[in-house]
Amino acid sequence: MTAGATEVDLAAEADRLLAAVAAAEVPARLIGGMAIRLLLATRLDPIFEREIADLDFVCAAGAGGGLGEVLTGAGYQADEQFNALNGARRLLFWDLERGRQVDVFVGRFEMCHELPLAERIGVHPDTLPAAELLMTKLQIVELNRKDQRDAFALLDGAEVTGADRAEDGADAINATRIASLTSQDWGLQRTFELNLERLRGGVGELELPPPRRETIAARIDHLSAAMDDAPKSRRWKMRARIGERKQWYEEPEEVQR
Repeated sequence: MTAGATEVDLAAEADRLLAAVAAAEVPARLIGGMAIRLLLATRLDPIFEREIADLDFVCAAGAGGGLGEVLTGAGYQADEQFNALNGARRLLFWDLERGRQVDVFVGRFEMCHELPLAERIGVHPDTLPAAELLMTKLQIVELNRKDQRDAFALLDGAEVTGADRAEDGADAINATRIASLTSQDWGLQRTFELNLERLRGGVGELELPPPRRETIAARIDHLSAAMDDAPKSRRWKMRARIGERKQWYEEPEEVQR
């Protein structure tokens, strides 16, 4: 791989980096808008297509150094100050020529909430599974239009399944997987509930045929029911007593993009 030979087209650049990650056998996968585009492929309706400016990865704990070597070998410059302070959990790299960024979450995804996304790195060769990609959107307390449309794209293009079966693979939104995490964390469930309510309220505005809108609404209801029905941990029940009287989410750190 020639250092500095980044692709003009971001999708081609994602393919180039994924090939390098696979060749180096680094346990890392794409998340974010490009991951949704790659995972859904022809199931991504054109109405949900959007401009994607940067790439985001999750890697296994302890794999940040290996992924960093792949990225610097691919022509990216490490953000030395940020990485020195945050490298155990998050890393930044820059394509200076094209003004693009690669954001790396190490071991866990930490923004408004903490998600153990690296647990499912081995399910798909390029991206995290659909359930994990959706959770990175549902955990955003102030869900913007871009992230809302990404969530709708997943709910339109991926079936919601009700059991944690191996055959569900990466392509289905595994409701059991989501409920297994929310049943341990009241705050995570509360944010997911709020965003599913927002999405449910916006389904009618989607420029899709009525049967497609009905399918999305049913999938939202399926996820909500799965979270409601899952047995709750003692920790969940104790935090539920406090409710919204205490802030249940973190303010995510803003980084230059």
